[in-house]
Amino acid sequence: MRAFLTGASGFVGTHLVNELLGRGWEVRVIIHKHAMPPAARLETVSGELSDLEKMKRSLEGVQAVFHLASALGWAPIPDAEFQKVNAAGTESVLKAASEAGVRTVIHFSSAGVLGHVPENRPVDESHATNPLDAYDRSKLEGERIALDYGRRGLDVRVIRPGWVFGPGDKRTLKLIRAVVRKRIVMVSSGEALQSPVYIDDLVAGTLLCLEKGRRGEVYHLAGPEILPVRVMIKTIAKAAGVAFPLVRVPLKPARAAAWALDKAFRPFHRESPLSPSRLAFFLRSKPLDIGKAVRELGYAPRFGFEKGMAETIRWYRKTGWI
Repeated sequence: MRAFLTGASGFVGTHLVNELLGRGWEVRVIIHKHAMPPAARLETVSGELSDLEKMKRSLEGVQAVFHLASALGWAPIPDAEFQKVNAAGTESVLKAASEAGVRTVIHFSSAGVLGHVPENRPVDESHATNPLDAYDRSKLEGERIALDYGRRGLDVRVIRPGWVFGPGDKRTLKLIRAVVRKRIVMVSSGEALQSPVYIDDLVAGTLLCLEKGRRGEVYHLAGPEILPVRVMIKTIAKAAGVAFPLVRVPLKPARAAAWALDKAFRPFHRESPLSPSRLAFFLRSKPLDIGKAVRELGYAPRFGFEKGMAETIRWYRKTGWI
């Protein structure tokens, strides 16, 4: 079996490539900026998602496509770049897959397409979408494009991951470093709900989606727990062996500071230490119901947040990241 991946050099992509190679797959990846270390049965091609002819050639002999490439949601990226990569890039990949006769495409969307879930309860894949920023709007557009191809006959299945973490993740690293250095404050009450998922569980669920998923369906893949942000931060502190009083900052001054810092850092094309996108972690509840994946895919996440975070921090310390 041969798989093709976009976004293979990213956190999730790297773990997925390693798992596929470990299972004996031949893997072909498209690289835009970041190279990947050579490995047996791993083939790399350089190019852009928008190059339709190159995409079609790259998909020759491929049975499964995993589309993970995404412009990530931090402030200095222009809105047009989100659309170019997350929406138009998805259109290009799926058009090439359709014309190349690929058997199955797994498209990675985002829980952010839900925006904020005010009901304070887990929601399934039928819940209304309401993206609140440019990144999430572009991810929803990419998801809609994928589902449209599914309706037209291409076997596309969509995954919405929860809050992904694990060894090698540089996004989570920023939060963990802030906790370890005791430089974090709680914005508002910390009651917003997140659905953390350890990387091994997400990869396992992704391959179950390939094996057992249905065309044109969306699947939530998250861990076994839905947790308030304040509990997540306390769990990180416990796993790191640090203790400190968590200072709470009211929402209004936090928003004002985020706006001002974002504006100040933009000319330097750097992410500010507090930005509207970072505030979203504290404010936007995304409690994902994984019942559909459990029933249809046999998905059974093995890592609770405490166990997964202990593994993650152990890895960070071993590699000298913290």
